[in-house]
Amino acid sequence: MFVKNVTRKRLLASSSKICSSFFSRSRGLMFSSKIKDKAYVLAFPEEERVDLHMFFVFFPIDVLFVDKRKKVVEIKKGFQPFTTYSARKKARYVIELPEGAAGNSRIGDRIEFFDVSESESGKKVRVSEI
Repeated sequence: MFVKNVTRKRLLASSSKICSSFFSRSRGLMFSSKIKDKAYVLAFPEEERVDLHMFFVFFPIDVLFVDKRKKVVEIKKGFQPFTTYSARKKARYVIELPEGAAGNSRIGDRIEFFDVSESESGKKVRVSEI
C-alpha cells in the first residue's frame, strides 16, 4: 500500500505494513531492521491520544499523526531510539516513516493510503484505501 502526502504531491512510502490489532500496534517496529521507503501505519478503531515508545527500536524515525479525515494533526521528526513520546492531539492513524521521509509535510496536509493495480485494459487504477 502506498502512503502519499496529497497536499504536497509527495510519495512518503511505496510500501507499508498496516498494524490494526492491539498486538501489532504495540509491537510496531520493535526488533526490526532499519526501514527503507516503507511505512508502518498504526490504525486505531477511533481517534485517541497516542503514547509511543521506541524501546528495542535501534534507529530514529519520523512520525505523522493523522486524524479520521486523513489530515496531519501532529508531526514528530527524528524520534530517537529508547525514548517515549505522548501525542498532544488525537489521531486515528500513526504513520511511522524512515527518518527524513516526513520531509516537508505540515500540519493540515492530507494523507492518502492506496494500492495500485492494473485493469484489464492495462490502465493502472487505485484498488483500495483504508
